[in-house]
Amino acid sequence: MRRRMIFKFGLTVIVVVAVCMFYVIHQQADHNAQESATKQDRGVQNQSEKPKEMTKEEKLRLAQKEKKEKRWRDSIHLSIVVCGDRGNESITLIKSAILFTKTYVFIHIFAEEDLHSSLKHQLNLWPSLVQKKFEYILYGISFPGSNQEWKMLFKPCASQRLFIPSLLTNVDSLVYVDTDVIFLSPLEDIWFHFSRFNKTQSVALAPESEDRQTGWYNRFARHPYYGELGVNSGVMLMNLTRLRNSTWLPSIVQYYKEYKLKITWGDQDLINIYFHFHPDELYVYPCEWNYRPDHCMYMSVCKGADHSGAYVLHGSRRSMHNEKQPAFKAVYSTFKEFEFHDNLKTSFLPRLQKNIAATSDTPCGTVGHIFTTRVAQYINHTEK
Repeated sequence: MRRRMIFKFGLTVIVVVAVCMFYVIHQQADHNAQESATKQDRGVQNQSEKPKEMTKEEKLRLAQKEKKEKRWRDSIHLSIVVCGDRGNESITLIKSAILFTKTYVFIHIFAEEDLHSSLKHQLNLWPSLVQKKFEYILYGISFPGSNQEWKMLFKPCASQRLFIPSLLTNVDSLVYVDTDVIFLSPLEDIWFHFSRFNKTQSVALAPESEDRQTGWYNRFARHPYYGELGVNSGVMLMNLTRLRNSTWLPSIVQYYKEYKLKITWGDQDLINIYFHFHPDELYVYPCEWNYRPDHCMYMSVCKGADHSGAYVLHGSRRSMHNEKQPAFKAVYSTFKEFEFHDNLKTSFLPRLQKNIAATSDTPCGTVGHIFTTRVAQYINHTEK
């Protein structure tokens, strides 16, 4: 009896051990199979994650896109606003900007819709070699709120410049100029001032006046203005990225609401008010970068231009067209009549010097070298 019980117990133990061993072996086999399947899945997944080989056409499109983006970043950006009868004037301005400049230029033209076709037609008539130096982009006129009120502030559409930072969101920096401007030097020269900005400066402007006796803001302004004599907004370097990150736009709108019954020069007054309260954001360059009739109509008061010539000519108060300042009109006419096939050294420069010499009996004509020095230096240097 006892032997039978021992036998049954031993048999039971053997069966239990066998069952356990079978279970363990089966589980291990399942685990190995699962692990093998997982590895296979990972292999398939890794193969699917490998980047697809680009076609030649895709590689070409990518290269062209990268090239275009690099050109956009490395180019000079120029902006103007054209309204009313300023169409032909703006074409002469663009001609002066392109004539001496080596760097590729993007020109952002804000214009009334009925001027677009005429501007396109005139620019597209230029020789292909000239058109390869720049690209222009036409935009409509755009203002916040009451369009007509902003549009007619001082001069038609002039206040458009105030809103450029919020309109050209893909542009980092640009040169803005009024249409009554002529560049007497390459755009690279004025563009260099961006490298002189400190960490807080976002805009560059020239003083409105050179002395207190003839200054307008210090004698007549009924609103805050920058510094002792104010600034002129006709030639303006704008770091748009910094302006977008500042209080520029909401402040300008607020200042207009607060001071609109006290301003005389429209958008320029608003710019002066802004930099009165934010002087750390303004870089001031000297008068030769925005040379106007005020600098020579009574006596020569721009020392930098006396010494080195004017870099940028600003024919304010329509002095490029009327007979009040013949020297300014002479420069404008010379640029307007210039044909791109003419030689700069043997044709353009002598004509400019002759036309300026013919005004030598007028106040600004007595300092005629101011209008020709930069042009002569550039042409004589490049034509060697």
